[in-house]
Amino acid sequence: MQTPFRLFTGMLVLSLSAMSWAGDKQRIDHFQPKASETLQQAVENLSEYNTELANILAKDELSAQDLHNVHQLSYTLEVALEKIHTDLAEVAQVLEEVHVASEQSDAATVKARGQVYLDVTRTVVE
Repeated sequence: MQTPFRLFTGMLVLSLSAMSWAGDKQRIDHFQPKASETLQQAVENLSEYNTELANILAKDELSAQDLHNVHQLSYTLEVALEKIHTDLAEVAQVLEEVHVASEQSDAATVKARGQVYLDVTRTVVE
């Protein structure tokens, strides 16, 4: 008796998951985002478009045009954040290499990989 129940439960979970995937596919991309091909571009886009968003949000009331503008600029912000997230996740691995090398007194790796870490993170911090 438990096997049919488990089968039914599994099918239900898969069906609900498929419905959520279908919902994601139905989302229409109306606007072309500004490219964030490098971390530097992504940080610049994030800064520029955050300023635009802040200016819109500073209004007492948002018009239909304001909402349209937020919708449009959100595409570029999403692409920029995705690039930043990806690059920082990769550099976190580099920092882990530096950390382990420092524990093992591996000065060459600390210097080489530490410089890679600094080069990437300076794009975001400075």
